[in-house]
Amino acid sequence: MAEIGKTAGLRVVNKLDAGVYLDGGALGEIFMPRSYASGDYRTGDVVEVFIFPDAEGRILATTSRPYAIVGDFALLKVSSLTPVGAFLDWGLKKDLLVPFSEQKQKMVEGKSYLVYVYLDEKSNRIVASSKLGRFLDKETIEFQEGQRVDLLIFSRTGIGYTAIINSSRRGMLYKNEIFQPLKTGQRITGFIKKVRADGKIDLCLQKPGREKIDDVADKIIDTLKKSKGFISVTDKSPPDVIYRLFGASKKTFKKAIGALYKERLIVIERCGIRLIN
Repeated sequence: MAEIGKTAGLRVVNKLDAGVYLDGGALGEIFMPRSYASGDYRTGDVVEVFIFPDAEGRILATTSRPYAIVGDFALLKVSSLTPVGAFLDWGLKKDLLVPFSEQKQKMVEGKSYLVYVYLDEKSNRIVASSKLGRFLDKETIEFQEGQRVDLLIFSRTGIGYTAIINSSRRGMLYKNEIFQPLKTGQRITGFIKKVRADGKIDLCLQKPGREKIDDVADKIIDTLKKSKGFISVTDKSPPDVIYRLFGASKKTFKKAIGALYKERLIVIERCGIRLIN
């Protein structure tokens, strides 16, 4: 289905020297200028396009894909400042406007900001806002503890990092459970650790519970097999070394080697871990 600010596969219904017309369904026929097309299309071809209004309000299509579409949060750089607001580079020929009224703080040319892309119903234009709070936590979404989710790092706080969950809700990653560098705008896979009674969500970057321990144990065995049955890593090794090798906290690593030891799959030596043949 064709929607302004989204991508869709649309069928070519008419071809002209200047471009092609696409079947936009409820939006009517949508024109794609030749300069906006990545190939030479014929009537009947289905083309994946991005749909957007131009400065005059005409709905056009392009085969170029912006860095973010309507409904997305993204880290974008300010390409210019004008009397109507800041314009962001979002991967298309025409930059994306952030009106002054939608800037949480005055934007500076050359700097990048986390913004939300949306369709302004009054002007029927695609714009962005750095006032992210009003676009989050609007819907009641059921998350399950242990559920894998997509995270976008939102901001750093005294206790860790806030992250946007599946482009819909906010959650918290606590700094004592983070074993890798994070920065605003970074996309990363995470897990729901706990959904609190007040609706707030705690997050983690490793699988919680027994499933995570089993996953790390498998990685340890695999690493041992690739290392001729011995690795010079123990529960005394630095946390960053353990995370780099197995993607786990030191606490989880210790539980995993403990489980492997009980199963008589490894021997824990003073200088490392040895696989039992």
